[in-house]
Amino acid sequence: MNSIENLKWRYAVKKFDENKSLSEVQINILKEAFNLTATSYGLQPIKMVVIKNKEIQEQLVVHSWNQPQVLQASHVLVLCIPKEYTTKDIDSYFSLVKNIRNTPDKILNPFKEMLSSSIASKKQEELTIWNKNQAYIALGNLMTVAANEQIDSCPMEGFIPEKYDEILGLDKHNLTSVLVLPVGFRAEDDYMKDLKKVRKNIEDVIIEM
Repeated sequence: MNSIENLKWRYAVKKFDENKSLSEVQINILKEAFNLTATSYGLQPIKMVVIKNKEIQEQLVVHSWNQPQVLQASHVLVLCIPKEYTTKDIDSYFSLVKNIRNTPDKILNPFKEMLSSSIASKKQEELTIWNKNQAYIALGNLMTVAANEQIDSCPMEGFIPEKYDEILGLDKHNLTSVLVLPVGFRAEDDYMKDLKKVRKNIEDVIIEM
């Protein structure tokens, strides 16, 4: 199937087949897709927790508005951002750029100083919003790649981040959870499986100039 057909095939799964699991190859594709996601300035202020542990998944259900997909799914992907984002993160990024590209300091430093100054001038609340936006970009990319790989998913904002952070021990990583994406394979008796996709007409959502 082509990309458009795959996007038509995709839907937010309401019931996963608990007897089916993603292969190591499939989960690695999603990891790579996450790592290759575009982010502002390429800074990658996001991380992803990959959960394949039914005990942990069961603990998370009650903190996910009791959505059963969290337990049913093959894996649960939790997208996270730093609780505190600082100029040290900018330093780490430019060290990586220099290491990979061997770019001279005289070329890197003006850009580095601009970004460092920008980060230092912002309140942590502003940086949190900015970084959360990057997580949404990653979520969209993951869902598209999953559809192209015939992997089902169900994006979730309906969960309690503080409880996820506690159960997953995210504090020690300076992280907080912002989005959840259970992945796996749709159950044959998912009532949503064969319903027509509801979307506006192209002319109602596209403005051409």
